[in-house]
Amino acid sequence: MIDRSHNLPVVRQARELGISRGSVYYLPKPVCAADLAIMRRMDELHLEFPFAGSRMLRDLLRQEGIEIGRQHVATLMKKMAIEAIYRRPNTSKPAPGHKIYPYLLRKLPVVRPNQV
Repeated sequence: MIDRSHNLPVVRQARELGISRGSVYYLPKPVCAADLAIMRRMDELHLEFPFAGSRMLRDLLRQEGIEIGRQHVATLMKKMAIEAIYRRPNTSKPAPGHKIYPYLLRKLPVVRPNQV
């Protein structure tokens, strides 16, 4: 997108594209070797225990002698795009076949205590 050999300055190209100038010059830091080893082991553990979240993965890694905190595990999980598989609440969907009752007080003005 940004062509550094173009006659138009990089600042102007960034403005035309609608991106920040800092993101043009940003170079991501490479992941250190220790984190890569932890991420590899976390991937293996995630395949074995897909329901394990950051706390459980932290405990499993600590049992293997890898001292790591829960927030670091959660950060690496986000970087790897893995998340625990568990049942989530589904309270917003009505069950099929259930009757939806009308709200009877919608147009009733409440003007005194204990009226409703």
